[in-house]
Amino acid sequence: MTGFLGFGAAQGDPRGTLKAMADRIAHRGPDAEGFWVDEDAQVALAHLRLSIIDLSPAGAQPMHSHDGRWTLAYNGEIYNYTDLRADLEARHGPIAWRGHSDSEVLLEAFARDGIQPVLDRVDGMFAIALFDRQERKLTLIRDAFGEKPLVYGLWNGSLLFASELKAMQALPGFRPEMDLGALGDFFKYSYIPGPKTIWRGFAKLPPAHRVTLSLDDVAQGTLPEPEAWWDPVADALAARGRMFDGSVEEARAAGDALLLASTGRRMMADVPLGAFLSGGIDSSMTVALMQAQASRPVRTFSIGMAEEGFDESPAAAAVARHLGTDHTELVLTPAEVQDAVPQISGVHDEPFADSSQVPTFLVSRMARAHVTVALSGDGGDEIFGGYNRYFTGPKAWRRVAWMPATMRKALGGALSAVPPGLVDTLGGKLSRELAAGRASEKVRKLARAISTNDETAFHDRLLATADAPQSLLTRDIALSCLAARQDARAAELDFAHRAMLVDTANYMPDDVLVKVDRAAMAVALETRTPYLERELYRFAWSLPAELRAGGGVGKRLLREMLYARVPRELVDRPKAGFAIPVGRWLRSGLRDWAESELSRDSLGSSGLLDVAAIRRRWDEHLTGQRDHETLLWNVLMFQAWQRGQHG
Repeated sequence: MTGFLGFGAAQGDPRGTLKAMADRIAHRGPDAEGFWVDEDAQVALAHLRLSIIDLSPAGAQPMHSHDGRWTLAYNGEIYNYTDLRADLEARHGPIAWRGHSDSEVLLEAFARDGIQPVLDRVDGMFAIALFDRQERKLTLIRDAFGEKPLVYGLWNGSLLFASELKAMQALPGFRPEMDLGALGDFFKYSYIPGPKTIWRGFAKLPPAHRVTLSLDDVAQGTLPEPEAWWDPVADALAARGRMFDGSVEEARAAGDALLLASTGRRMMADVPLGAFLSGGIDSSMTVALMQAQASRPVRTFSIGMAEEGFDESPAAAAVARHLGTDHTELVLTPAEVQDAVPQISGVHDEPFADSSQVPTFLVSRMARAHVTVALSGDGGDEIFGGYNRYFTGPKAWRRVAWMPATMRKALGGALSAVPPGLVDTLGGKLSRELAAGRASEKVRKLARAISTNDETAFHDRLLATADAPQSLLTRDIALSCLAARQDARAAELDFAHRAMLVDTANYMPDDVLVKVDRAAMAVALETRTPYLERELYRFAWSLPAELRAGGGVGKRLLREMLYARVPRELVDRPKAGFAIPVGRWLRSGLRDWAESELSRDSLGSSGLLDVAAIRRRWDEHLTGQRDHETLLWNVLMFQAWQRGQHG
């Protein structure tokens, strides 16, 4: 979905400009395209369709309401649209529906009930452009959790908007100034936290927000602030005020019913459907609930690594066998990753360096050969308390908080000085989770965190992926602090619950969901996650701490729910994530590629990177003196993105 308000940037050719913008993001909707231009109102909307529900022309967009006032272009799915349709007819009488698409139901609901009442009731993922032809105003709306992307900004007398920044690059001479603050944040967190984008003057519309714009706003060159249409913090705190006081068995039954219903709604499609299966708790639960509601074996897909400690495919295969799914897996080698890297760097329209982007793209490409829609387990960690930092973080801080800052820094320095090889060897003997080079990474992160001055800085260091990102740049750049973004209303919550809110507002929409959306949509695959549903969110926040991230075990309730469907020995495994052994592969199979990207000439081409500092870290990494895999991957992904801008 893309378009513009105000024809300044179109340079006298609004239809041609609209078509060029749509062509840049055609991968998001290869089945059909639709365009609408109103010359008098100076508005243009384009829609690229990935046909999922109502494959007929009756589901095509941009779509006009029956009364002719409203025009809609949107990307996503409304999962409870059949309920909304029945409710509309019950309250407004029979409606002469053109087809059975969720798009038409959503549009008619807006036309008859207004925007906010509809948003209060929808269960879906969406990026919406809704034009009011009577008031001549454009409203942009993003879904509750940020599953679907929506970026916008002013350029040469137009308000431009799109699902991806790539659409704007179709405009002649489009070369906005790079936001160096966003670049610094990228090197700190491996992604760019919203609302920033890499381009100054362009923003990500925050999750659960909308913004209404007019030609007067465009003419004045100032845009109104987005307003929240849903308040997740208020909902979370309200849920804490009415804590679930039943037994574990009652909580398990209630959670199972909610997640089963959410999963069932996300299985509605007129095209082949499957699921990603990593073997972890979240995806295993998703697949188990899908299989419980399916009339045939669910298609499941997993990626493995030809590397000890990183290959989760045996666990996924074991779950698939138990559930009776039709399972497909691919085990990656460094050569396959290297072949995919040029494609992966082009998938993202701004620098992005979560290394699990590689297997995510490859499993999406594999799945797309068989299905058009895939369910995933994303969101389970943030909603039900799955990340290790939720329970190890507060424990670590309590142990060092009493120390003077100078003592904490000295301790952090001592931990950082331990040779990574020794740390990895000892860690691997202690637990499988710390094997395969993961121990030194965790120890270095802990060392950085305990060297900080207060709990907020400690938390933010746990969120950061790279050490001293400013040292990589030739400019003095102020960096964000995600932990400091915490809503003041949540100040009374404990560390774990505050951390979940921070991740739900930042890491989840700007890293996890970006990774999945871009990888899947690059191959025209729609992904859906049952965990991102507001009623389930409220239920999770009503749970006592010990059923989320309490007692040193994450996602206890989800575990209890899964035990009823999958043998316990397949559930109780260390959390592994979806990573690849970047550090090892940069020293071996990916070394030649990395060396070309990290050459002095290549690093110096932008004028933004400190060539000597990066080369020093590259040398340390190659010799095993230090492990800089995350920092180097950030640089490599920036280099690949930068080259794509000039390609």
